[in-house]
Amino acid sequence: MHRVKGIVSYRNVDENYLKQRQLNRGAGWFLLWGLGVGAVISGDFYGWNYGLAAGGFWGLSIATFLMAIMYLCMVYSLAELSAALPHAGGLYSFTRNAFGPFWGFICGVVVTVEYVLATAALVFSMSNYLKPIISNVPNYLVWILLYTVFVAIAIQSLELTLNVSLFLTLAAIFVLGLFYVSMLGTNVFKPELLFNIPADPGQSANLPKGWHGIFAAIPYAIWFYLAIELLPLANEETENVSRNMPRALIIGMFTLIALSVLTLVLNSGVGGGAAAIGQSSVPLRDGLEAYFGKGATSDSLTATALALGLGASLPTQIYGYGRSLFSLSRAGYIPRWISLTSESGTPYRALILGTLVGLLFVMVVDLGSDAVDAVILNMAVFAAVISYILVMLSYIKLKLSRPNLPRPYESPLGILGASVGAGLAIFALVACYSVPAYRPGILGDAVVLVMAAFYFFFCSRNRLVAQAPEEAAALMKEK
Repeated sequence: MHRVKGIVSYRNVDENYLKQRQLNRGAGWFLLWGLGVGAVISGDFYGWNYGLAAGGFWGLSIATFLMAIMYLCMVYSLAELSAALPHAGGLYSFTRNAFGPFWGFICGVVVTVEYVLATAALVFSMSNYLKPIISNVPNYLVWILLYTVFVAIAIQSLELTLNVSLFLTLAAIFVLGLFYVSMLGTNVFKPELLFNIPADPGQSANLPKGWHGIFAAIPYAIWFYLAIELLPLANEETENVSRNMPRALIIGMFTLIALSVLTLVLNSGVGGGAAAIGQSSVPLRDGLEAYFGKGATSDSLTATALALGLGASLPTQIYGYGRSLFSLSRAGYIPRWISLTSESGTPYRALILGTLVGLLFVMVVDLGSDAVDAVILNMAVFAAVISYILVMLSYIKLKLSRPNLPRPYESPLGILGASVGAGLAIFALVACYSVPAYRPGILGDAVVLVMAAFYFFFCSRNRLVAQAPEEAAALMKEK
């Protein structure tokens, strides 16, 4: 049976359809905290440091401060929306309920792009960290091995994914803590090294690239917090969503802020200082070498420890694109066969599909760029920022248009906080575009969005599933 609603039409499905696409609950707040922090913590190991070259220490510090405010505003908004609309679609679900199917689909696409590309950048960076101990192994074999191991974990069960994620997250925090203590307890960290980037003509040592450097540093500041918004994708797998999800989001965000401050300051002021760290593809390893020195033994120990910490984000980000593809497929926006789940309740087809796309992408980009992780990072960041704008505008829209929507948890920042967050997200979007070197990545995202829009209007808008939880919640309020 078909039902037309505006520009889209829905097809009803039987109970068996949803039974074949069912997730299992089992996540408490601490496991969710591990999932959220784990998704982001790799940003303390690499990527952020390119912001030093782009804006200098203070330029990156100001950018980080602004982005921390943006993420705090968004996290509180997501906490409220997750309690009110506890569906696996996460940001797509919130945007769908506020602005309709098309913008919901676009939000789901950019979220998927973000996690697929962020995982690809992570796999590439992990191969760089592991080079000292597997120097004779080709990079592409390392990429395939990493994807295979962690996708197998994600397919096996939710319980295994969450526990592996928590273990690796705690290991990553331990590695970072060891680094912080080592730098503070010795003379390796030197504050003057924070400002050794040569200033451009007419600029100062504090802002060697001028005020424009703050704009240029924005994408790398975002890398400290990118993917904390993944947590609402676990709504349907969370016990007592209205209590556990807000708790995990908020505690996770403050954990990340503390880590970002310590990493930014202590890692920038060691070894060759900000000038050298800002050019490094392995910044934390370079920092540890300044303490332990170079040598086969120290190289092996350092590479192993850092790869272990860096690996915390792999199962979580793979989880992210798997659930995002699952929810879009279950609702009919992309082919429905993608959302079938295994007996253990994992969307194995979505996980495999996202993995194949990410692996292909990193291989293709590796052929044409010397800074693969920076190129992929910029694409992931730009996609993420689009989703942030959409979801915070959705929060404002739902606050105004659906004041009676049950909200077991309410953000203390309210509409004002979401407005500040949306404004900063728009600022970040403009900042990404203002730097010519970032535009190829932005162009890649634009091509994906144009293709997605064509696909929506010519294919998926006539195949949506009325019983999918995200769509059912929106259709109920539209009656």
